Amino acid sequence: MFRKTFATAIFGVICAGASLAAPLKLTPADPQPSGLKPGLSVRYAYPSDVKNLRGAERALERKSEAGPPLAGLDYRDTDIGQKVLTSKRDENVAADIRGFVKFDAPGIYTIDFLTNDGLRAQVGGQVVGEYDGRQPCEETYAVEVEVPAAGWYPLEALYFQRTKTACLHMRAGPAGKRPNWMPDTAFGH
Repeated sequence: MFRKTFATAIFGVICAGASLAAPLKLTPADPQPSGLKPGLSVRYAYPSDVKNLRGAERALERKSEAGPPLAGLDYRDTDIGQKVLTSKRDENVAADIRGFVKFDAPGIYTIDFLTNDGLRAQVGGQVVGEYDGRQPCEETYAVEVEVPAAGWYPLEALYFQRTKTACLHMRAGPAGKRPNWMPDTAFGH
């Protein structure tokens, strides 16, 4: 009896989890932008120390400056002393990243990011990547999204790097397949 009840309970938990895991529906940009420049716009702040997303937000609210646009979201793990993204510094950097990402076809996609350190990324109005802390260049949880139509989707990301090395990558792919690096050509601002 215990085994049957336990098995039924486990099955119920699995089914409940599956129903909660429906893909997040992204909202395309409306109207669709035209004449975009390649890459993503970015504003930087340089706090004396940053350990979490709230600290990055506060630093950007206090004082930020426009930086050179990002080519995309494929910034490999740096060596100690190399600058973070397109910023002026190699440590204690907060970034407000904005623009659009293009999906060539509708469908269900899996999106994830590699980040060092923290990140909150939104695409089409949905949070698709988040890590609020410090870590080496590691993955966020993969998220399934529904792309209702081919085209451009708004992208906003809050990112920070504290000390030593930095990375930031976005990957996406059709559901059931391993996500691939997003090419720089998929981004515009």
